[in-house]
Formats: sequence, structure tokens, C-alpha cells
Amino acid sequence: MTAEDTAIHDEDAQHLASLGYSYDATFKREMTFWGNVSLGFTYLSPIAGVYSMFAISLGTAGPPMAWAMLIALAGQFFVALVFGEVVSNYPVSGGVYPWSRRLWGRKWAWMNGWIYVVALVGTLAAVAYGAAPFVASMFGMVLDSWGTVLIGLLALVIATVLNFSGTKVLNLAALVGLIAEMIGAVGIGIYLLLFGRQHDWSVLFDNQGIGNDAPGGYFGAFAAAALIGMFAYYGFEANGDVAEEIKDPGRQVPKAMRVTLYIGGFAANLMVFSLVLAVPDFGKIASGEVTDPIGELLHQAFGPIFPLVMAIIVVAFISCITSLQAAASRLVYSMARDGFLPASHLAASFNKKLHVPHVALISVAVVPAAILVLSLLLEDALTAMVGFGTVGIYMGFQMVVLAALRARILGWQPAGKFKLGVWAYPVNLIALLWGVLAIANILWPRETGGGWAEDYLLLMTTAGVLLFGYTYMMVTRSYRRGDAPAGDASGPIKLP
Repeated sequence: MTAEDTAIHDEDAQHLASLGYSYDATFKREMTFWGNVSLGFTYLSPIAGVYSMFAISLGTAGPPMAWAMLIALAGQFFVALVFGEVVSNYPVSGGVYPWSRRLWGRKWAWMNGWIYVVALVGTLAAVAYGAAPFVASMFGMVLDSWGTVLIGLLALVIATVLNFSGTKVLNLAALVGLIAEMIGAVGIGIYLLLFGRQHDWSVLFDNQGIGNDAPGGYFGAFAAAALIGMFAYYGFEANGDVAEEIKDPGRQVPKAMRVTLYIGGFAANLMVFSLVLAVPDFGKIASGEVTDPIGELLHQAFGPIFPLVMAIIVVAFISCITSLQAAASRLVYSMARDGFLPASHLAASFNKKLHVPHVALISVAVVPAAILVLSLLLEDALTAMVGFGTVGIYMGFQMVVLAALRARILGWQPAGKFKLGVWAYPVNLIALLWGVLAIANILWPRETGGGWAEDYLLLMTTAGVLLFGYTYMMVTRSYRRGDAPAGDASGPIKLP
């Protein structure tokens, strides 16, 4: 270790100690800057996000739906700036939970942690489930529901093994995932633009008559299709979830968050715009005649090497699951370390040999696996959890953004290495406005053809998660457990 490394290590240890945590018995700072970027990028996973929503969005609003990707990227960039300033002050494992705790207080932090862990568990199950069709395409198989669940379970096992191998392996897995995503997203996008384009750029301003008859007219159709952008750009908070595993996190993590969005935004937008321009017949997608336009495009474009393309996409999915699981385990560990969870002494267990929170890792593997198995009996259970995954993550984001704004009003003076300075209030307000609009759009009930229960399923699931979490918190008084600092960002005012 060089003298500079030693100085940074000492500074990191002192900063962590000032926040109430000992560095000696926790993680190793073995994650590199690009490993941290890769973790956020593979969690964001343009391939997983775009591939899961492309057909629905294009069939809802036609080619102009691609512009929603740029709108969402701009909105999320403001959120990332707020997060960067917060994590620079509080570079603690767990992300949104410890940030909420320091910026607001115990109740706010408990609810944010609860919402976020449920959202992450649901997202883990969804991504594991979504990987199965690509595995099937790689081997030319046709899957039934049992086969899909078994492949999803296998993906969870692989991710868990990688996470149990320690920070160095997680760092490497994230880097491999980044490379696979870039080949799968940028490589395919460029190829389609050069050799597969069916339309000129003007089609991006022509909805082809799709969405004109939607509730609320074309605006309503575009708002529904815009969910593809909202699903595509979360993941940068994972950079902060592992803040105790990277050197000089107060400087490196805020930068990694921005770089994650730069690369992720470029890859996701290139994919969507190139795919739209390569679709031969928009009407067939809108009518449902073509249900997998991406699969058809890739099969036509790559022919004999189609299985290799599918293999690259599967690697990207596995890397996404690994990153999601890493983030979720750090959140569970962080809450347990502060005494906030049932059996916290167990959930806060730490393997000092591997330097991983092993019980937390097992928990965020077992619960998503149980959801996958449960989906064989209750399909709506997986649908509800998948739906809540996105809105829960956005709610977790905005609880931090709102807490940061409140703390500023009460006198918080950010002292980290990354500061917004005079731009703090405008950035914070824009981030909050964007987040509120995004949450409203995600939750807005839309006709699905399955009756009112299905139309309002996400809204009811969200209300149920919030009500259960708040009731449990108040009945058990779990927010009072532990002695970690809370509500101290703005000085002597400490509200629960």
C-alpha cells in the first residue's frame, strides 16, 4: 500500500468512525472506480429495462415513444446530483436508508428502508424471471411456467455464489456485465443503424396513428409509453449502496453515479432509437400480431450467430441480478446493523473471512426465489411484486430527495467532497418535481382488459405495502431500536 493509499484509508476510516461505524470489522475497500460504475450500470441494465418494455411502449404510442428515454434520463440526472451530494456526506453502506436516517429521522428512514427492500426483492424476482426466455432462445427451447421458474432460480443461485465470493469477485462480475451490456446494447444498436434501418429519422415524429384513441388522447398514450424511460434509469443509487467498499467514496461515488447515467443513458437511447428505426411494421406490434419485435429483429439481423447474441444478453441479465442482490443485501445489513429489523443480531452477521454480510445475502436470495415459486400458484403475486418494484424504487428515491430539501431548509450545510453550491435548491426542487410526476404516472390506473382489480392492482399493492410497513413500525416501535445517529444533518434539531 502506497503512502497515498494509506492516507486515503485512514481518512475513510475516520469519516466512517465519525458517522458511528467501525471500519475494522466490516467491508474491504476492494472495489475500483470502474467496478463501482459497472455495478450501477449493470443494475440499471439497459438491456433488461429496454427489452422488457419496448414492445408495450411502441405498441402504445408508436415511434415517438423513444423521446421518453431522453426525458427520463434528464429527470434522473437531477436525482443523481442530489444523491451525489448526500452520499459524499454519508458514505455508508445501504444507500437510501442511512441517507434518510441522517437527513430526516428514524421513522422516515425505517419506512424508506422497508419500501426499498420490498421493491428490490420484487425487482430481483422480475429480472430472474425475465432472463429465462433469453436462455431458452439461446438453446432453441420452448419453456413452460415450470421451466421459466427453474431458470430464474438458477440465475439467483449463480448471482448468490458470485456475491458470496467477496467484493473483488463482485467488482469483476460487474465489469464483465458492463462489457456484455455494451456489446449487447451499443453493438446491436450500431449494427441496426448501419444495416437494419427501415425508416428515416422523420418517423420518430410520426405516431403512425397509434395511440390517438387512447384515454386522454395521444398525451395519455405517450404518458403510458413513457414508462419505458422510467424503468430504464434507476441503478445509480447502487453506487452508494457499496460506499464502504470503495476508496475515497466521498469523491468517487458521486462521480460514479454521474458516469453510470452517462454510459447507461447513451446505451439505452442508442438501443431504443435504433430498434424503432429497424421495425418493419409498427401496425403489427400495435395490433399484437408481433409480440416479440426485438427477438424477430435480432434473429433476422444476426442469423447464425443469434445464439451468441442471446448468450451475451443472458450474461447481462446475470450481472444485473448480481448487482441488484448486492445492493439489496447491503440495505438489509445496514438496517440490521442499526438494530431496525427483526432478529437484527442475526441479519447483521458478517463473514469476516469473505467480508460479506452472509445472512443478508441469503435472505435476498431466498425471498425472491420464494416469489418465483409462488408465481406457479398465484400469477398475480409476481405481477404485483414486479409492478411495485419500479414505483417502490422511485418512492425510495424521492424520500431521500424530499429529506434533503427539508434538511436544507432547516439549515443543513453539506460538507462532503461533492457539493452543489448555489445550484443546490434548483437541482433539489427539479429532482423532486420530476420524481413526483414519475410516481404519479407509474401509479396511474390504466385499462388492461382484465377488469378493475387488474387495472388498480399496482395502486392497491402500493397502498398495502405502505400500510403494512407503517403499522408494523408503529406497533413494534422498531424505529426506536439501536443508537445510531438520526436526524442530525441540520444540526441540533432531531425529529423522529
